[in-house]
Amino acid sequence: MGEHSIHTLDDLKQHRPNEVAFLLAKLVLTKYFSDEQGGSRPWLFPQVLAIVKQWLAACVTLKDNTFPQMLMFTALANDAADKVYQSIVQGSATQPVLKPVLQPYDTVGSTRYVDFDTTRPTYLTNADRCHVSHVALDSSWEATLAERLEAMAEVRRYVKNQSLGFTIPYTLNGEQHHYVPDYIVCLDDGHGPNDLLNLIIEVTGERKKAKVAKVATARTLWTPAVNQHGGFGRWAFLEITDPWDAVNTIRTTVYNGNRTNGKGSV
Repeated sequence: MGEHSIHTLDDLKQHRPNEVAFLLAKLVLTKYFSDEQGGSRPWLFPQVLAIVKQWLAACVTLKDNTFPQMLMFTALANDAADKVYQSIVQGSATQPVLKPVLQPYDTVGSTRYVDFDTTRPTYLTNADRCHVSHVALDSSWEATLAERLEAMAEVRRYVKNQSLGFTIPYTLNGEQHHYVPDYIVCLDDGHGPNDLLNLIIEVTGERKKAKVAKVATARTLWTPAVNQHGGFGRWAFLEITDPWDAVNTIRTTVYNGNRTNGKGSV
Protein backbone atom coordinates (compact mmCIF):
# COMPACT_ATOMS: atom_id res chain seq x y z
CA MET A 1 0.00 0.00 0.00
CA GLY A 2 1.28 3.46 -0.87
CA GLU A 3 4.01 2.13 -3.17
CA HIS A 4 3.98 2.27 -6.92
CA SER A 5 6.05 0.94 -9.79
CA ILE A 6 6.35 1.82 -13.46
CA HIS A 7 6.24 -0.89 -16.12
CA THR A 8 7.03 -0.25 -19.77
CA LEU A 9 6.30 -2.18 -22.92
CA ASP A 10 10.02 -2.86 -23.21
CA ASP A 11 9.83 -4.66 -19.86
CA LEU A 12 6.93 -6.74 -21.15
CA LYS A 13 8.88 -7.75 -24.24
CA GLN A 14 11.53 -9.34 -22.04
CA HIS A 15 9.18 -12.22 -21.17
CA ARG A 16 9.82 -15.34 -23.19
CA PRO A 17 7.11 -16.64 -25.58
CA ASN A 18 6.88 -19.81 -23.50
CA GLU A 19 5.78 -17.70 -20.51
CA VAL A 20 2.84 -16.45 -22.56
CA ALA A 21 1.87 -19.99 -23.52
CA PHE A 22 2.19 -21.27 -19.95
CA LEU A 23 0.08 -18.39 -18.59
CA LEU A 24 -2.72 -18.95 -21.12
CA ALA A 25 -2.67 -22.72 -20.64
CA LYS A 26 -2.97 -22.30 -16.87
CA LEU A 27 -5.87 -19.86 -17.35
CA VAL A 28 -7.72 -22.20 -19.73
CA LEU A 29 -7.22 -25.11 -17.34
CA THR A 30 -8.44 -23.13 -14.33
CA LYS A 31 -11.48 -21.55 -16.03
CA TYR A 32 -12.77 -24.48 -18.04
CA PHE A 33 -11.33 -27.80 -16.92
CA SER A 34 -11.85 -27.87 -13.17
CA ASP A 35 -13.58 -30.93 -11.78
CA GLU A 36 -17.13 -30.86 -10.38
CA GLN A 37 -15.80 -29.85 -6.94
CA GLY A 38 -13.78 -26.98 -8.40
CA GLY A 39 -10.47 -28.80 -8.08
CA SER A 40 -7.70 -28.65 -10.68
CA ARG A 41 -6.74 -31.34 -13.20
CA PRO A 42 -2.99 -30.84 -13.61
CA TRP A 43 -2.59 -33.96 -15.76
CA LEU A 44 -4.42 -32.11 -18.57
CA PHE A 45 -1.88 -29.27 -18.60
CA PRO A 46 0.50 -30.75 -21.23
CA GLN A 47 -2.38 -31.25 -23.68
CA VAL A 48 -3.77 -27.76 -23.09
CA LEU A 49 -0.29 -26.24 -23.41
CA ALA A 50 0.24 -27.93 -26.77
CA ILE A 51 -3.12 -26.59 -28.00
CA VAL A 52 -2.30 -23.07 -26.76
CA LYS A 53 1.04 -23.10 -28.59
CA GLN A 54 -0.70 -24.24 -31.77
CA TRP A 55 -3.30 -21.49 -31.35
CA LEU A 56 -0.62 -18.84 -30.82
CA ALA A 57 1.19 -19.94 -33.96
CA ALA A 58 -1.84 -20.31 -36.23
CA CYS A 59 -4.54 -17.93 -34.99
CA VAL A 60 -2.86 -14.83 -33.55
CA THR A 61 -2.29 -11.90 -35.92
CA LEU A 62 0.09 -9.17 -34.77
CA LYS A 63 -0.89 -5.77 -36.14
CA ASP A 64 1.27 -2.64 -36.21
CA ASN A 65 3.68 -2.74 -33.26
CA THR A 66 1.91 -5.34 -31.13
CA PHE A 67 3.71 -8.43 -29.83
CA PRO A 68 2.65 -11.76 -28.26
CA GLN A 69 3.64 -10.78 -24.71
CA MET A 70 0.75 -8.30 -24.66
CA LEU A 71 -1.48 -11.35 -24.15
CA MET A 72 -0.20 -11.34 -20.57
CA PHE A 73 -2.45 -8.37 -19.81
CA THR A 74 -5.42 -9.66 -17.79
CA ALA A 75 -8.20 -8.62 -20.18
CA LEU A 76 -6.40 -9.92 -23.27
CA ALA A 77 -5.39 -13.13 -21.50
CA ASN A 78 -9.00 -13.88 -20.59
CA ASP A 79 -10.16 -13.20 -24.15
CA ALA A 80 -7.45 -15.50 -25.47
CA ALA A 81 -8.39 -18.26 -22.99
CA ASP A 82 -12.02 -18.04 -24.10
CA LYS A 83 -11.03 -18.36 -27.76
CA VAL A 84 -8.72 -21.31 -27.08
CA TYR A 85 -11.49 -23.11 -25.21
CA GLN A 86 -13.96 -22.49 -28.04
CA SER A 87 -11.40 -23.92 -30.46
CA ILE A 88 -11.07 -27.01 -28.28
CA VAL A 89 -14.85 -27.47 -28.24
CA GLN A 90 -15.14 -27.04 -32.02
CA GLY A 91 -12.34 -29.53 -32.53
CA SER A 92 -14.12 -32.10 -30.34
CA ALA A 93 -17.43 -32.15 -32.23
CA THR A 94 -17.57 -35.96 -32.24
CA GLN A 95 -17.34 -36.19 -28.45
CA PRO A 96 -20.01 -34.92 -26.00
CA VAL A 97 -17.64 -32.68 -24.03
CA LEU A 98 -20.16 -29.98 -23.07
CA LYS A 99 -22.79 -30.09 -20.35
CA PRO A 100 -25.21 -27.25 -19.60
CA VAL A 101 -25.37 -25.74 -16.12
CA LEU A 102 -29.10 -25.22 -15.57
CA GLN A 103 -30.64 -22.59 -13.35
CA PRO A 104 -32.08 -24.26 -10.24
CA TYR A 105 -35.25 -22.14 -10.56
CA ASP A 106 -37.14 -20.97 -13.66
CA THR A 107 -35.28 -23.48 -15.81
CA VAL A 108 -37.96 -23.32 -18.53
CA GLY A 109 -39.50 -20.01 -19.61
CA SER A 110 -42.78 -19.21 -21.34
CA THR A 111 -44.35 -16.42 -23.38
CA ARG A 112 -47.45 -16.77 -21.20
CA TYR A 113 -46.16 -14.32 -18.60
CA VAL A 114 -44.82 -11.62 -20.93
CA ASP A 115 -46.44 -8.30 -19.98
CA PHE A 116 -44.65 -4.95 -20.22
CA ASP A 117 -45.04 -1.34 -21.37
CA THR A 118 -42.64 0.26 -23.84
CA THR A 119 -42.04 3.65 -25.44
CA ARG A 120 -40.16 2.11 -28.36
CA PRO A 121 -41.68 1.63 -31.82
CA THR A 122 -43.57 -1.65 -32.14
CA TYR A 123 -44.59 -4.13 -34.80
CA LEU A 124 -48.06 -5.68 -34.51
CA THR A 125 -47.68 -9.44 -34.77
CA ASN A 126 -49.91 -12.05 -36.37
CA ALA A 127 -51.67 -13.88 -33.53
CA ASP A 128 -51.40 -17.15 -35.46
CA ARG A 129 -47.61 -16.90 -35.43
CA CYS A 130 -46.67 -15.07 -32.24
CA HIS A 131 -48.05 -15.41 -28.69
CA VAL A 132 -46.99 -11.83 -27.83
CA SER A 133 -49.06 -9.01 -29.33
CA HIS A 134 -46.20 -6.70 -30.36
CA VAL A 135 -42.50 -6.75 -31.15
CA ALA A 136 -40.69 -3.92 -29.34
CA LEU A 137 -38.16 -2.74 -31.91
CA ASP A 138 -34.55 -1.86 -31.25
CA SER A 139 -34.11 -1.13 -34.97
CA SER A 140 -36.03 -1.18 -38.24
CA TRP A 141 -34.13 -4.34 -39.10
CA GLU A 142 -36.00 -6.23 -36.39
CA ALA A 143 -39.34 -5.19 -37.90
CA THR A 144 -38.17 -6.43 -41.30
CA LEU A 145 -37.14 -9.76 -39.80
CA ALA A 146 -40.52 -10.15 -38.05
CA GLU A 147 -42.27 -9.62 -41.40
CA ARG A 148 -40.07 -12.24 -43.05
CA LEU A 149 -40.67 -14.76 -40.27
CA GLU A 150 -44.42 -14.37 -40.53
CA ALA A 151 -44.22 -14.95 -44.30
CA MET A 152 -42.32 -18.24 -43.96
CA ALA A 153 -44.47 -21.36 -44.16
CA GLU A 154 -41.91 -23.30 -42.10
CA VAL A 155 -42.26 -20.96 -39.09
CA ARG A 156 -44.79 -22.36 -36.64
CA ARG A 157 -44.30 -19.63 -34.03
CA TYR A 158 -41.77 -17.00 -33.06
CA VAL A 159 -41.21 -14.36 -30.38
CA LYS A 160 -39.00 -11.34 -29.83
CA ASN A 161 -36.88 -12.16 -26.81
CA GLN A 162 -37.93 -9.39 -24.44
CA SER A 163 -39.11 -9.91 -20.86
CA LEU A 164 -38.85 -13.68 -21.37
CA GLY A 165 -35.91 -14.06 -19.01
CA PHE A 166 -34.01 -16.00 -21.69
CA THR A 167 -30.31 -15.13 -21.51
CA ILE A 168 -27.01 -16.79 -22.42
CA PRO A 169 -24.04 -16.19 -20.10
CA TYR A 170 -20.75 -15.18 -21.70
CA THR A 171 -17.45 -13.62 -20.67
CA LEU A 172 -15.79 -10.51 -22.07
CA ASN A 173 -12.48 -9.15 -20.83
CA GLY A 174 -12.66 -11.67 -18.01
CA GLU A 175 -16.03 -10.40 -16.74
CA GLN A 176 -19.33 -12.30 -16.71
CA HIS A 177 -22.21 -10.89 -18.77
CA HIS A 178 -25.61 -12.05 -19.99
CA TYR A 179 -26.51 -12.05 -23.67
CA VAL A 180 -30.14 -11.52 -24.72
CA PRO A 181 -30.63 -12.88 -28.28
CA ASP A 182 -33.13 -11.11 -30.55
CA TYR A 183 -35.58 -13.83 -31.60
CA ILE A 184 -36.56 -17.41 -30.83
CA VAL A 185 -38.22 -19.22 -33.74
CA CYS A 186 -39.88 -22.65 -33.73
CA LEU A 187 -39.25 -24.00 -37.21
CA ASP A 188 -40.48 -27.11 -39.01
CA ASP A 189 -37.26 -28.26 -40.68
CA GLY A 190 -38.59 -31.58 -41.90
CA HIS A 191 -38.72 -33.52 -38.63
CA GLY A 192 -42.47 -33.07 -38.30
CA PRO A 193 -44.74 -30.87 -36.15
CA ASN A 194 -43.81 -32.68 -32.94
CA ASP A 195 -40.08 -32.14 -33.35
CA LEU A 196 -39.61 -28.49 -34.25
CA LEU A 197 -36.21 -26.83 -34.39
CA ASN A 198 -35.74 -24.01 -31.85
CA LEU A 199 -33.77 -21.45 -33.83
CA ILE A 200 -32.14 -18.53 -32.00
CA ILE A 201 -31.70 -15.57 -34.35
CA GLU A 202 -29.44 -12.58 -33.78
CA VAL A 203 -29.80 -9.55 -36.04
CA THR A 204 -26.35 -7.99 -36.44
CA GLY A 205 -25.64 -4.48 -37.62
CA GLU A 206 -22.32 -2.97 -36.60
CA ARG A 207 -19.71 -5.59 -35.74
CA LYS A 208 -18.40 -5.01 -32.21
CA LYS A 209 -16.17 -6.98 -29.89
CA ALA A 210 -19.03 -7.71 -27.47
CA LYS A 211 -21.24 -9.00 -30.31
CA VAL A 212 -18.48 -11.32 -31.51
CA ALA A 213 -18.14 -12.78 -28.00
CA LYS A 214 -21.91 -13.25 -27.65
CA VAL A 215 -22.29 -14.97 -31.01
CA ALA A 216 -19.28 -17.22 -30.47
CA THR A 217 -20.57 -18.35 -27.07
CA ALA A 218 -24.09 -19.02 -28.33
CA ARG A 219 -22.87 -20.92 -31.39
CA THR A 220 -19.97 -22.97 -30.01
CA LEU A 221 -20.85 -23.44 -26.32
CA TRP A 222 -24.51 -22.89 -25.42
CA THR A 223 -26.18 -24.58 -28.40
CA PRO A 224 -24.05 -27.76 -28.37
CA ALA A 225 -24.41 -28.08 -24.58
CA VAL A 226 -28.21 -27.83 -24.65
CA ASN A 227 -28.43 -30.24 -27.59
CA GLN A 228 -26.24 -32.76 -25.80
CA HIS A 229 -28.48 -32.48 -22.72
CA GLY A 230 -31.33 -33.72 -24.91
CA GLY A 231 -34.14 -32.64 -22.61
CA PHE A 232 -35.10 -29.35 -24.27
CA GLY A 233 -35.59 -30.29 -27.91
CA ARG A 234 -33.30 -29.37 -30.78
CA TRP A 235 -31.62 -25.96 -30.88
CA ALA A 236 -29.64 -23.99 -33.45
CA PHE A 237 -28.16 -20.51 -33.65
CA LEU A 238 -28.11 -18.17 -36.65
CA GLU A 239 -26.70 -14.68 -37.08
CA ILE A 240 -28.41 -12.58 -39.74
CA THR A 241 -26.67 -9.56 -41.22
CA ASP A 242 -29.22 -8.86 -43.96
CA PRO A 243 -32.85 -9.13 -42.75
CA TRP A 244 -34.15 -8.49 -46.28
CA ASP A 245 -32.61 -11.83 -47.28
CA ALA A 246 -33.53 -13.60 -44.03
CA VAL A 247 -35.74 -16.24 -45.66
CA ASN A 248 -32.94 -17.44 -47.94
CA THR A 249 -30.40 -17.30 -45.12
CA ILE A 250 -32.57 -19.38 -42.79
CA ARG A 251 -33.44 -21.96 -45.44
CA THR A 252 -29.85 -22.26 -46.64
CA THR A 253 -28.53 -22.69 -43.11
CA VAL A 254 -31.19 -25.15 -41.94
CA TYR A 255 -31.55 -27.33 -45.04
CA ASN A 256 -28.02 -27.37 -46.48
CA GLY A 257 -26.15 -29.53 -44.04
CA ASN A 258 -26.28 -27.40 -40.90
CA ARG A 259 -29.24 -29.14 -39.32
CA THR A 260 -28.86 -30.24 -35.71
CA ASN A 261 -29.68 -33.81 -34.73
CA GLY A 262 -30.15 -33.26 -31.00
CA LYS A 263 -26.84 -34.93 -30.15
CA GLY A 264 -24.32 -32.40 -31.35
CA SER A 265 -23.84 -28.84 -32.43
CA VAL A 266 -25.27 -27.04 -35.41
